[in-house]
Amino acid sequence: MKRLQSALFVITLIGVGLAIMYTKVTVLGLPLLPGQIQPVWAIEAKIEFDGLRRSAIVDFDIPDELGEFVRLSEYFVARGYGLNIEKDKRDRRAEWSTRRANGQQRLYYRIEVVPRQAAPDVVDLPLPRPPAVPAYEEPLASAIDDLLGDVRQESANVFTFVSQLLVTLNNPAPDSNAQIIRGNIERGGEMWVQRLIYVLAGARITARMVRGVVVEDGTSHQALTPWLEVHNGKQWEGFDPLSGDKGFPENFVRWSEGDTPLVQIENGRNEHVSFAVSSYGQSLASVARERAEANDSWLSNTFLFNLPVATQNVYRILLMVPIGALIVALMRSVVGIPTVGTFMPILVAIAFRETELLWGIVLFVMITTAGLSLRFYLERLQLLLVPRLCAVLVLVVLLMLMISLVSAALGLDRGFSIALFPIVILTMVIEHMSVVWEESGPGTAIKEGVGTLLVATLGYLVMTEAHLTHLVFLFPEILLILLALFVLLGRYTGYRLVELMRFKDIVENPAGNVRAD
Repeated sequence: MKRLQSALFVITLIGVGLAIMYTKVTVLGLPLLPGQIQPVWAIEAKIEFDGLRRSAIVDFDIPDELGEFVRLSEYFVARGYGLNIEKDKRDRRAEWSTRRANGQQRLYYRIEVVPRQAAPDVVDLPLPRPPAVPAYEEPLASAIDDLLGDVRQESANVFTFVSQLLVTLNNPAPDSNAQIIRGNIERGGEMWVQRLIYVLAGARITARMVRGVVVEDGTSHQALTPWLEVHNGKQWEGFDPLSGDKGFPENFVRWSEGDTPLVQIENGRNEHVSFAVSSYGQSLASVARERAEANDSWLSNTFLFNLPVATQNVYRILLMVPIGALIVALMRSVVGIPTVGTFMPILVAIAFRETELLWGIVLFVMITTAGLSLRFYLERLQLLLVPRLCAVLVLVVLLMLMISLVSAALGLDRGFSIALFPIVILTMVIEHMSVVWEESGPGTAIKEGVGTLLVATLGYLVMTEAHLTHLVFLFPEILLILLALFVLLGRYTGYRLVELMRFKDIVENPAGNVRAD
């Protein structure tokens, strides 16, 4: 029964930990490797117009739903203007106002976006009502009626109907009906998309115009790219107004929906809007954090980035302590290496982070050896336990001071880091090894000291590994998986590797047959 409970507990811990990690990677885009860079697209809109020496109001359509992109931040730059963001249902507009606009005016809007990691949440919106059939005038009415009839025979549903209609109207050699419908309208612009919507209304098909920017590094756009979007009663689908292909262009950032003017200016003339696109690299972890905040994801509350920087630095070390504990558990329970205490190797490994590995090993050996010698001298004085520990502590501090002074005289900067070496840890190591020396002999004490140094070295190498530090800091739920591993190790009752080597002869000859020489 206990074995079943342990198994269920372990499976639950591992499942929860992996599920949270998977969600963070797939939904928020947290990187599994350090140093990864995510391109961030910056789109800048420049609005220019001539002021009439009167108060002016500039109403500019700004993006709300970005399609396959997520807004990280946006900036409004307009000297001498007040700003108000108006939101009507799903449409956002920036309204700049000033008391007096004289001469040429320039206003800027900048938005930074990144690709969306997961599909956007489906918002239940009321289904659009089919449009009323327009009252076309002749000969346009006859041309549209004939064309819609022909296309209806060659299509199976709304989307195939629209695709076939667009192919027919954009044919390089159009028939008489297509020529009448096309008129003198330049294909590909906003007027062309509006004409397509007008024609589709004759078949009572709901359609709208979508404006957007195709982001390519270092490009400038004089205007937004208009696109056709059609509703089939269940969902919206985009169509290329020139080719009839379904979908949207790659890297298409939706800017606005509908045919409302992009900018409206009160008391201004000669208005003009231009766009520029650029990209820059940003840490993928930072992008994922901003993406989570932009999406109001509950996972953003689990990021350690929300803590003060000083606290983050503490947790970068603290979260690695269980990793070091795993090394200790494996080396003691599975391998069978003796150490000074249970968690002493972890504390020594943390000390190595301050001194670096090689210099830390040298300091550990020097101070421990000198401390043991002085500790045995104090033993002859027959001191009580607590005063003896305090005396050893003083001796350790004096040894650290001497090493620092000698390092300064020799010009060894690394020797100054000894001041950060945990003196209490060294004191306890010296005291414990001296007690083991007296009770079990010098061999056992030296084995525990060497084992502690070996395990501490392995713990230091693991706890300072960049990839592992990155993973544990971004995915602290890994600790749940570590907890499951500790439960599994707690149920381990097999032989240690050291024991297998020690009793190798018995394992190879279980019958006890010893060859007589």
